Amino acid sequence: MSESPSLDGLRVLAHPVRLRILSLLTGVAMSAAEAARELGETQANISYHLRRLHEAGLLDVAEEVRIRGGLAKRYRHDPESGGRFASTNPQEEQLLIAAMAEELKRRGEFLGQQGSATDAEIWVDRENWEKALEHARELSELLHAAARPPRTRGTIPVSATVSLFEMTRS
Repeated sequence: MSESPSLDGLRVLAHPVRLRILSLLTGVAMSAAEAARELGETQANISYHLRRLHEAGLLDVAEEVRIRGGLAKRYRHDPESGGRFASTNPQEEQLLIAAMAEELKRRGEFLGQQGSATDAEIWVDRENWEKALEHARELSELLHAAARPPRTRGTIPVSATVSLFEMTRS
C-alpha cells in the first residue's frame, strides 16, 4: 500500500538535518558538497537527504555544474512547496513538531541579544485567530524572500520558528 504524498512529505520534513537543509537552501542554491561544508555534515549524508527532499518535491534542481569532471546538482528550496503537506493525522503532525522542537533547541545555543519569543495556549475568537494566521504567513514570506546565502556581507544569522495551530480537546 502506497503512502499519500502529504503523509510521505510530513515524514520527510520531520528530520532535523532536513529542516536545516531546507532553511539553508532557501537563501541560495547549493550542491551536496557545499551544503555539507556549511552544515558540518558529511557529503554522503547531505546527498542522501537532498535526494529525499527532492523526491518529495521540496527541493528544485536550480542548476547542474561541472566539477572535477563530474556533474553536480545545485538544489534550491521554494518555501511554498511545504504547503501541500497538510495532514489530518495527529501522529504525523507530532513527528514534525518534535523535529522542529529539536531544531529550536539546537538554535537556542546561538541565542543573540535581540529577539522575540512568545508561547501561549489561549482561547481567541475566530476573527483574531484568522488575523494571527495571516500575520504569521506574511512574516514567513517576508523572511524567506529576504534570505541570502550564508555569510553574505551585511546579513546576520537569525532563527525563525512559527507553529500556530488550533487545539482539540479530548
